[in-house]
Amino acid sequence: MTPPPYPHRRSASVGGIPDWISDSIHGGSLRHVDLEHGTNGWASPPGELFSLRSSDYLKNRQKSPAGDYLLAPAGMDWLKSTAKIEHVLSRTDNRVMQALKRSQETQGQSMKSFVFAVNLQIPGGKEHHSAVFYFAAEDPESLQRCSLLNRFVHGDDTFRNQRFKLVNRIVKGPWIVKKAVGNHGACLLGKALQCSYHRGTNYLEIDVDIGSSAIANAILHVALGHVTAVTIDMGFVVEAQTEDELPEKLIGGVRVCQMEMSSATVVEALHVPQVAHVQRGIGSAKVNHHMSADDLLALDR
Repeated sequence: MTPPPYPHRRSASVGGIPDWISDSIHGGSLRHVDLEHGTNGWASPPGELFSLRSSDYLKNRQKSPAGDYLLAPAGMDWLKSTAKIEHVLSRTDNRVMQALKRSQETQGQSMKSFVFAVNLQIPGGKEHHSAVFYFAAEDPESLQRCSLLNRFVHGDDTFRNQRFKLVNRIVKGPWIVKKAVGNHGACLLGKALQCSYHRGTNYLEIDVDIGSSAIANAILHVALGHVTAVTIDMGFVVEAQTEDELPEKLIGGVRVCQMEMSSATVVEALHVPQVAHVQRGIGSAKVNHHMSADDLLALDR
């Protein structure tokens, strides 16, 4: 099968990638690894592995395999600092934005590129971690091809909180992790957790504070205890809620393969300037299971 043209491709390994995206893919602390056999790295799983709402979902509640990503994979960072890591795309040391800036200033290319980043903030005592996933579009038309994604990027934070969804599947891992996380699960992050939205001229970053939910924090505690044995696929979606918004489409997806905590890049703790519009939202929502935080932690003892 001939790979679809950029940016609607299934894997970051497909040719025709702009130089700055190639630099971003291969420049992080976690390597870009083989999809099936890679360890301590990340890969791009085929969209078909995720089940999303089908065209007839409102009639029969059926889901179907997702298609290609709307945005191209552009890398992953695994970061560590002495404070919560926020608004990474505004940092002068952010390698993805540096790569884009170099391409624009030295080659006059990618002038209309757009970066979409999801920053999963992992709480700690003396150390805080962030898993940051980057996706990109080379021109605004890539966003406009999906009116729902376009509305999400340019809309308000109330809408974002109601629609931003994570879908996951455990590819490999011990029973305790599968029990805690669930498989083929879905969670509206803006309702379950505190999310901060940072909108710049050429990017949107979503910071997801996992520590804002006791249940999510407990699940994370279990997963991190077995992190070197866990491979998980995560997909990001704007939830479709009306017939004209169906079928759902993947913004992007990533496979995190048996990651090692020690692989994190240390970054300086900074006071983050509020240069972009930010709003925090939190609500009550299920995180796809019916166990309490104490129950989850007890299972891991």
